[in-house]
Amino acid sequence: MIADETAVIAHSESAETVLGKLKTDPQAGLSTEEVRKRLEQYGPNVLTPKKGVPAWKRFLLQFHQPLVYILLAAAAVTFFLHEWVDSAVIFAVVLVNALIGYFQEAKAVQALEALAQTMTTQASVIRGGKTLQVPSSEIVPGDIVLMTSGDKVPADLRLIKTRELQINESALTGESMPVEKNTDVLSRETVLADRVNMVYASAFVTYGQGRGVAVTTGDRTEVGRISELISSADNLETPLTRKITEFSGFLLKIICGMAALMFCVGLYRGQSALDMFMASVALAVSAIPEGLPAAVTITLAIGVSRMAKRKAIVRKLPAVETLGSTAIICSDKTGTLTENQMTVRAVMAGGRSFEVTGAGYSPDGEIKAGSETVNLAQEPALRECLLAGMLCNDSGLSLKEGLWRVEGDPTEGALIVSARKSGLGPEEAAALPRVDSIPFESEYQYMATLHAAGSGSEQVIYMKGAAEKILEKCQDALGHENETIPLDRGAVHEWTKDLASRGLRVLAFARKKKPGSGGSFGHSNVESGMTLIGLQAMMDPPRREAMKAVASCHQAGIQVKMITGDHVLTASAIARDLGLHKFSEGKPVSDSESLVAVTGKEMEGFSEEKFIETAHQAVVFARVTPEQKLRLVKALQSTGNVVAMTGDGVNDAPALKQANIGVAMGITGTEVAKEAADMVLMDDNFASIEAAVQEGRCVYDNLTKFITWTIPTNLGECLAILIAVFFGTQLPVLPVQILWINMTTAVCLGLMLAFEPREPDVMTRPPREPEAPIMTRWIICRTLYVGILLVAGVFVLFNFELARGGSLEQARTVATAMLVIGELFYLFNCRSLTRSAFAVGFFSNHFLLAGVSLMIALQMLFTYQPLMNVFFESEPISWMSWARVAAVSAVIAAVVGIEKALRGKFLTRKNAAESTRQNV
Repeated sequence: MIADETAVIAHSESAETVLGKLKTDPQAGLSTEEVRKRLEQYGPNVLTPKKGVPAWKRFLLQFHQPLVYILLAAAAVTFFLHEWVDSAVIFAVVLVNALIGYFQEAKAVQALEALAQTMTTQASVIRGGKTLQVPSSEIVPGDIVLMTSGDKVPADLRLIKTRELQINESALTGESMPVEKNTDVLSRETVLADRVNMVYASAFVTYGQGRGVAVTTGDRTEVGRISELISSADNLETPLTRKITEFSGFLLKIICGMAALMFCVGLYRGQSALDMFMASVALAVSAIPEGLPAAVTITLAIGVSRMAKRKAIVRKLPAVETLGSTAIICSDKTGTLTENQMTVRAVMAGGRSFEVTGAGYSPDGEIKAGSETVNLAQEPALRECLLAGMLCNDSGLSLKEGLWRVEGDPTEGALIVSARKSGLGPEEAAALPRVDSIPFESEYQYMATLHAAGSGSEQVIYMKGAAEKILEKCQDALGHENETIPLDRGAVHEWTKDLASRGLRVLAFARKKKPGSGGSFGHSNVESGMTLIGLQAMMDPPRREAMKAVASCHQAGIQVKMITGDHVLTASAIARDLGLHKFSEGKPVSDSESLVAVTGKEMEGFSEEKFIETAHQAVVFARVTPEQKLRLVKALQSTGNVVAMTGDGVNDAPALKQANIGVAMGITGTEVAKEAADMVLMDDNFASIEAAVQEGRCVYDNLTKFITWTIPTNLGECLAILIAVFFGTQLPVLPVQILWINMTTAVCLGLMLAFEPREPDVMTRPPREPEAPIMTRWIICRTLYVGILLVAGVFVLFNFELARGGSLEQARTVATAMLVIGELFYLFNCRSLTRSAFAVGFFSNHFLLAGVSLMIALQMLFTYQPLMNVFFESEPISWMSWARVAAVSAVIAAVVGIEKALRGKFLTRKNAAESTRQNV
């Protein structure tokens, strides 16, 4: 296709050559018939929509878990063996778990659909010599497109005419400042962000006018190419799903091994194969923690609910936990770590420097000299510099719906805000009404305005622009007392260089008196004889809350890296303000150590080893392409790191999808970015990332607490059946009673651990090792000894009840009570894996207390309600039996408490020794 070939080199060829290749006329455009042909040839100017996962498939995917497979198999076996109650209970558990996960994901999908923009963009084109408004979807290669301030660029265009055209390309390139465009021919090697003679689909016109010829449309645009990159990114398992899968596989092997062993022992002892098969099924049912899938889903859903209150939409449940194991956060700069609002930070006037406080477009702030707030009446040169910025300005500042907004160019808006902070406002502007102006043009690099002064017998010219251009036209400077002094060009150059090295954009201001009240006004009036007033330096400042969030992430052992399409000096300055350089490769770094920044161009020639090494060492990656962002995330993942990526632009989308968790911005984020992400932040606030890390770590903690609590019980039940078969005695608990225990305790007791508040040290621990198993060595040890203590208590009380003349049903009721009350006592020890039950706070989890009360009530029904006695083969027991059950349960809880205390002392000594060794 001609259009495809032309697009590749359009920036390196003249506009006339491109027009000739596309067979179009710059004045008349394409004919209606030609547009119809090209629309058939190239298709509509839209991105091919990605197929969403249908509702039925999302529901079936909820069953795609190893533990659920085991449960479904158990339900099927018990069904064919006519164990209707067992089968129904197991299947009900699986169904409830699937419904919870499905509805949670459905809610996220609906929320994201509500974010999608439904408006169709209109574009101005020239066709058949007439200017028409057409839907952007009907743009074809060769169309002549007209653009003006506020328009969205509908396709990739080669510019053929511009007038002060400035384009916001941040969604595509990451460049925070609007880019000035022209029609010059560029070298073929020019990178995308520097192609000033091209404009790309999804960008916005912030200032001026332009005319361009469409060279590519739809999927062939730069935005479409990035969409293809998204599909090349890998869909990674989250740490939670991977560990649950590993744990389920381990559990399955244990269960099958124990069932096979029991089956063989039973046959050896002369029992029938059918009886042994039923006993094996009973053992499998007792060993499977039926509540675990539901506990995982509900614990994650609670984390999602907490995040929703913090204005975050989680698309998939495991995404909440993934942030909890994150070791590196790769963040976009513009609008994520910064305000995305230009702000004047420094002013040089009258030979003095001043600091401007406050951030964004809100006029709340002060002008300071050192630590003192400036009185403008005592600083006439400063007043004149700020006044010049407000008067030589075509933009406006307004308060709408409680938010300050700039109408026009962000740079000019920043100048209005700095003047407002000093107390200057509309009254001062009205006193010097504008008479005429010279608009900004990239050829001249300045803007000038003419104002009536005083009685009108005299006029004053104010001028702003690039420092080097303004200095060329100045013959002197304004002194501190508003007097004229010799111009020290060397000092001004040093100030400009210093401010630029800090990532600030510098504008210079000058003035000149013009005699009389009439006459022409043009470039000749400002060619020379100007008086330099001063400089104003601005930048897109970092969010205050982002600074705190970065520090908190560092404390938690998480490194934050900046990946941006912006200039390296600007990015480095923001990174220093945020303190990104104070933490590298998992450890704190001295303030004296320099910040490592690298550009995409520098990384182009790196070998794979050098690229990976640089990815880990550097903190700032500037002027990077979408392909390099994707490669950076893969490089960081190659060493086993769990990587989170935040972003809002189309250029961020491939990396968002490749990352272990992608986090998109809901307000400024493009739809492409939101679709690629796992989480969408509705407030575009990096601080919410830190909150998500807290919630993720809390979710994992609570899941670990549930597993630590539930596995010993299942082990005790297994051992009870296994020992009974081995020794040929009566089963102390029946399969249906085991199901009662597993289901009621999981819901009333275990799931209440999901509501446990965050541990105090949740943000002071290093990230978890991605390969670390859920069942650590000490958890396995605790599981073994608690399971053994429980089964010992079951057999002791079961045999004691029989020995004192109780019926078999009463003995089994006591054994069931022993397991339930033993779990209940043990539950309080599982509220924290390190602190004692008393240190946690008895009333800090009201849900747990309610669950305990409900569990006791249900167990009373199980024991004393006649219908329940028939259904579960239970019988009423005496209060003395309850006392013995409580006493044994208290002993088990005390043993666990002692073990935790001893382990805590051991860890304290170990950490102290490690700290001493590191200091030495």
